Amino acid sequence: MRAFVTGGSGFVGKHLLAALAKRGEPARALARSPEAAQAIQAAGGEPWEGDLSDPERLRLGMEGCDTVFHAAAHVKMSGPRAAFYETNVRGTEAVLEAARAAGVKRFVHVSTEAVLVDGGPMVNLHETHPLPERPVGPYPSTKGQAERLVLQVNSPEFTTVAVRPRMVWGPGDTTVLPALVAAVKSGRFRWIGGGHYLTSTCHVANVVEGMLLAAEKGQGGQAYFLTDGPPVEFRAFVTALLKTQGVEPGDKTLPTGLAATVAVVSDFVWDLLGLKSAPPLSRTELLLAGQEVTVSDEKARLELGYTGSVSRDEGLRSLAAKVE
Repeated sequence: MRAFVTGGSGFVGKHLLAALAKRGEPARALARSPEAAQAIQAAGGEPWEGDLSDPERLRLGMEGCDTVFHAAAHVKMSGPRAAFYETNVRGTEAVLEAARAAGVKRFVHVSTEAVLVDGGPMVNLHETHPLPERPVGPYPSTKGQAERLVLQVNSPEFTTVAVRPRMVWGPGDTTVLPALVAAVKSGRFRWIGGGHYLTSTCHVANVVEGMLLAAEKGQGGQAYFLTDGPPVEFRAFVTALLKTQGVEPGDKTLPTGLAATVAVVSDFVWDLLGLKSAPPLSRTELLLAGQEVTVSDEKARLELGYTGSVSRDEGLRSLAAKVE
């Protein structure tokens, strides 16, 4: 495999680059800054200077590549829609355009379970569950648009596949774990409704496993959920995750009804005033972390041979060992 990677300096991207290098298939990865280039080199990749707004520069970087892994995204739970749209939708359009022009054969898009956020419960969802007409929040909305773009252009000459990992975690996490630790240390952390509901999770090594298998075996025009296996109680998992960093979350709870009110009011006020700071709680955040979110990875296991080789227990032990 000769691959080109977007988002190579990010959490998932760096693990993907390291896995490819370990297989003797070092990849070229898009670098928007000297810092990104250094991160890519450290992970075993070859930096390619450019950004998502330049399809021609992307095309040149993809020349000679047979596979593109598109992991770049604007990942936040709130904020101006324009920023999400520019990266998640326009950026994906540019990467697709460049890949097709460069003669790339396979395209793997890193999507998310968040594309299905519509305000209702998310319980044991399968890939047959339709994308909502009105997703809640700019992140789910724009990631859903991006996934549609990717899967709609699938053809015999250009195979496009999407993977949807749920709640990615593991070493080098720049989103979930740092935010949880910061919330606890600042005294802002609360269990929503007690936190006693189920969640699916996906260790970053398992995400990479699924991405590589999707590149090799994924059926064109299809999406695949990726998880660590059976769901786990949200509170139990987050408590164990925080303990790997020597942090205790405590027992403070925010009732679900009050949390919903706070989220709706926060979204309204922040949108009205155009505030750039993070609100106390957004509806997107509430729906992804304040209720059950479980998905089935049966399709990936059957069609791709996906195993989710790193168990939660193994991943948690490894994280704790890195802190000691």
